[in-house]
Amino acid sequence: MKFLDQTKIYLKAGDGGSGSASFRREKFVEFGGPDGGDGGQGGSIIFLADKNLNTLIDFRYKQHLKAERGQDGMGKKKTGKSGEDLILKVPVGTQIFEEDNNSLIEDLTKSDQKIMIAKGGKGGLGNVRFKSSINRSPRKKTKGNKGECFWVWLQLKVIADIGIVGMPNSGKSSLLSVLTSAKPKIASYPFTTINPNLGVISYDDKEVTLADIPGLIEGAHEGIGLGDKFLRHI
Repeated sequence: MKFLDQTKIYLKAGDGGSGSASFRREKFVEFGGPDGGDGGQGGSIIFLADKNLNTLIDFRYKQHLKAERGQDGMGKKKTGKSGEDLILKVPVGTQIFEEDNNSLIEDLTKSDQKIMIAKGGKGGLGNVRFKSSINRSPRKKTKGNKGECFWVWLQLKVIADIGIVGMPNSGKSSLLSVLTSAKPKIASYPFTTINPNLGVISYDDKEVTLADIPGLIEGAHEGIGLGDKFLRHI
């Protein structure tokens, strides 16, 4: 299982659809008038904690995420269709930080926990909304509001139920390969494991996640290799 415990992503909620400036023009209808509908609501972006996920690897190659735009209003007082919400599944134990990577927005600690991070824009108004006793044929309409957009950091606080730690070449990866179906690289030289390896084992009708934690290499405190930040998972 490939592993990623921290990533930065850009979120863009959907813009609201624009209102319509439409007029009834039907044959044999004595009274026409404005009939432009409102624009649809833009889709929001929602995070969902999923107990079946263990890594943020899905966000490695797709860092710009956008929800659907609301549809524009139409004639016959038809409101545009609202944009679909974008639901992003993340592992339980994921923390969401603002762009400064310091201000915590939410800590997803329970399975199926949801939070709306970016709200979609409100739809614009059609010209039927501006009809009055003194303005029988308004041509005014409004555009939809913009959806919220910003960068956030995702940090995975917990990656496994059990962490395997030990000296280099003590058999950590071998143990993981025997207990689970994981296939970590195993060799006779020190520091073969350069990324945490994850494996799942069924025990007493439960799924237990194990992690093979890499050792520190020389210069890790200066950022060489994985650095030392991953040690927080121990």
